[in-house]
This record gives sequence, structure tokens and C-alpha cells, in this order.
Amino acid sequence: MRVTTAFSRLLRLKGVWVKKVCFEHDRVVVFVALRRRRLVCPLCEYSTRARRDTRPTDSVWRHLDLGTWRLEIRCRRRRLRCPEHGARAEGVPFARPGCEFTRDFECLVAWLATRTDKSTVKRLVRIDWDTVGRIVARVCADELDGDRLEGLFDIGIDEVSWRKQHRYLTLVVDHQRRCVVWGTEGAGAQAADRFFAALDPEPASDPPGPDPPEIGPHSPEPLDPEREREDPEPPVGERASQLRAISLDMGPGYAKSAREHAPQAIICIDPYHVVQLANRALDEVRRDYWNQLRRIGDKEAAKRFKDARWVLLKRPENLTAKQAATHRELQRAGGDAWRGYTLKEALRAIFLAGLTLDDVTVLIDRFVSRAARSRLQPFIRLGQTVRRHRDGILAAIRLGINQGRTEALNNKVRLITRRAYGFHSAQAALALVMLTCGPITLAPPHESYSSPHGRP
Repeated sequence: MRVTTAFSRLLRLKGVWVKKVCFEHDRVVVFVALRRRRLVCPLCEYSTRARRDTRPTDSVWRHLDLGTWRLEIRCRRRRLRCPEHGARAEGVPFARPGCEFTRDFECLVAWLATRTDKSTVKRLVRIDWDTVGRIVARVCADELDGDRLEGLFDIGIDEVSWRKQHRYLTLVVDHQRRCVVWGTEGAGAQAADRFFAALDPEPASDPPGPDPPEIGPHSPEPLDPEREREDPEPPVGERASQLRAISLDMGPGYAKSAREHAPQAIICIDPYHVVQLANRALDEVRRDYWNQLRRIGDKEAAKRFKDARWVLLKRPENLTAKQAATHRELQRAGGDAWRGYTLKEALRAIFLAGLTLDDVTVLIDRFVSRAARSRLQPFIRLGQTVRRHRDGILAAIRLGINQGRTEALNNKVRLITRRAYGFHSAQAALALVMLTCGPITLAPPHESYSSPHGRP
């Protein structure tokens, strides 16, 4: 078998044939030629037989390593004149426009980036740290489905921290497909507004119409300002009108944007965040009691009570033997801390499995009444918050939609950001999030070729 034939089968590059193979001291160089006769613009689908000229030098792409040897693909490309993009070198089917790596190489790097840190990828494939980030961004932009926002019915919106100094990403999760479908930098109502703007983009503006007629003696009288109607509410977008439920936390920003752009959607408040607020209220009561012990000079009791923080916050069934003994001492001592603990456990028990919607409704109303009479300011505020979001909490129980899947994906996103040792931009973080948690299925090149629907 000839060397060119062997490398043609070995590389499996689409649309080319191997002309020559050269073995150098640290790499293998494969010269290829395109099979097609028509020239294709790399930025659009325009094709032509007219050739402007031929580049004087070969274009070089890095391919998958051949053992310990670097493998380079070289091709002498022609140039064409595209009506939209001007003079361009013709596109090749095995590489993305404007990059120096083949699709298989970039696919491998992107797959590795979703499994390990950039330093490991850099050392394994012998490329620069910044190059890994650029490859991840290119693969995400190329593989991300433009129709991923179609068919959204039940979604969740939540923020996750990707860097210090309160820098957040807002992620939108499709509960049916169980993946992140959209993301942006920032948090709150403005970030949610950007999502709804991407969900239903505004059509191109119409050309300006004729000038209004001049006011003359026979012109109709202007309307009386008192009889003018108020401005109509903005229409709901086509895709936004299909949303049935939106799971949120109890922050006001996302809820405000959801009510404005999708008023028909049911707002579901995640019970996890309700219990989280109860834990914060209990911790505030514990700190107040600990400060009282310090002020009266009982340092030993204050130290023992400070160590009881996790005893109060953990579930009773998860306590260790030492923590269970401390738990019994707190129960015998009573006081504000124990009353706050019983309120927290009562609220947590409301959302346990096995209770019907009617039972949850009665128990929530009882908790609100009990919290209002507790004489504990943190729990009084908690009861007011629960009363304000009562309908959303019950809707989450009735529909079975919560932020559990969103929080699970957020934990995965936090792991990604820690593993990457920092990002220089939010777009780089979002690209890796979409590759890892989004609707993109990455696989190593050998799996893509071995699958029944793989590349030839």
C-alpha cells in the first residue's frame, strides 16, 4: 500500500485526497488537495467556478497527533471574490474558517476542557492556555443550535457566581430537556429582559412612512387629552406566550421581568429557597443569642454555643453522635434558639414527600401564623416573605416544578469555574458552561467516526 493511500485512510479527512507525506524530525506533514472544483466562501454558502488567483503559500492546520509526533495538514488554496465578503481564500471542509486547527483537533480540545482543567489540556495537546479558551468559544458558537429556544414550556431562571466581587451569570434551564439553553452576564431584571429579547427578537424596523399632513382649517380637531386612553400594554411574544411555568427564587428582579414579558406563565417559587431562608433566620437568632452570652461574660457557654451552629442547621437524621448529644443539651436549655429551631424544622417538614396540596396549604398558613407570634424578628420577617410568595410556593408543589435541577446544574457550573482557575471574560465562562451543561453533545473524534451517524 502506498504511503499516500495509507494516510488518506488514516486521517479520514472529508473532501480531500493526499498528495504527499513528509516525515520531519518532530512532525509529520501531509500535503492534501481539495476534491471539489467549485470554490466556496468560508463565511457563507456562496460558491463559484471563477478563481481570482491562488495563494503563493500553503495553508497549515494542526491535526490530531500521530503518537508522539505532531501532525500538520497543508493545502494550497485558491481565492475567490464573494459578493458579500470580498476576496477570500476558499473554505475547507475539515476546518472552521479562520482557525489553524482541524475540526477533529478542536473537538478533542473542547471535550477535554469539559472534563479537566486548562493546564492539563495545555500540556497534553501542546497548545497555549489562551488557545484552549478560543477553541472552546469557536466550538460552542459552531455547535450551538440556533433553534434551542424553540419549544420552551417549563423553564427555570437562576444566577450563579463565576468570579469574585459579585460577578454573576444568569442561566435559563429547560426543565423538559434538563439542560441550560441560554445564559448571559449579570443578574436581576435586566438579565431576564435580555433572555426574553432573545426569545422573541424584534423584527426589522419598517421604512419611515409619509410625513403627517399639515394642520389646516379643515383638519380634524385633536383628541381631548382627558379622553385619550392609556398606552396599551406591550404584546406578548410568540415564544414567550408558550411558557407555562417559570421556576424562580424569591428575588424581585426575575419575577418582575417574567410578569412583564410572560404574564400567562405561572411563577413557581422553589421550596429549597424557602427552607434556605429559614436556615438564615435561625442562624441570625443563634448569633443574637451568642452575642448575649458574650456580653454577660459567660465565655465558655458562648464557645460551646458557637460550635452548635451546624447542629441547628443540619437535619436531625444526619447528626453525628457528638452532635446528637449537643442537640439534646440545646433542647433541654430551650430559649430563643430552640424555638427558632422548631420553627425551621416545622417549615422543612411541610415540603417532605407524601403530603397533598391541601395539607401543604393548611401547614403553610399555620406556619405563617406561628411565625408572626414567635417574637423572633428574623422569623417574623420570614413569615411575611412566605405569605407574600404563598401562591408561587403552592404552584411549585402543585405542578411539581422546582429549582432542584437548576441548583444541580449551578453546582456543576461552580465546579467548572473552580477547575478552570478563572476566566478572563464572562463569554468564555458561558461557552464552557454551554459545552458542559447545554444542549451540545461532545464526543472524542474516534467515537464520532465509529458511531453509525458519524462522519465518513
